[in-house]
Amino acid sequence: MAIALDRLDETDIKILRLLQQNARLTLKEIGAQVNLSSTPVYERFRRLEREGYIKAYVTVLDEEKLNMGFTAYCSVTLKQQNKANAKEFADVIMGLQEVTECYNISGRFDYLVKIQVPSMKAYREFVMNVLGCLEYVASFESTFVMDEVKHEFGISI
Repeated sequence: MAIALDRLDETDIKILRLLQQNARLTLKEIGAQVNLSSTPVYERFRRLEREGYIKAYVTVLDEEKLNMGFTAYCSVTLKQQNKANAKEFADVIMGLQEVTECYNISGRFDYLVKIQVPSMKAYREFVMNVLGCLEYVASFESTFVMDEVKHEFGISI
């Protein structure tokens, strides 16, 4: 990470910080905060996108208002940790709309899967009809979110 940051100047870093706080800022608004006109800000945007510093621009939705406020983390163990099972698991997970995040992890479990559904009943249905039916899954353990204490969307740069 330090090597990549070395290629950014202070203005690039300021732009990235501003975008993390509010991706809807106009070029003019960003330019005013970094002392540049819109054209150089636009050129920096394109370069930061091209070089992969900016992955996407997204809108953060309210899960509760959209009836998707039940969050569970599911720790999954595969029957056998090999390329074929890992690929098949990843392929299935990528196609599941209930899964919002999935990480291959070290330790007792192989994967940590974040699942967002409307209710405990919907989670049970998901586990019984989807996750529990995957032949290469040996076991899984669920942890339910009772209250969100902190949720940052940006990273510290």
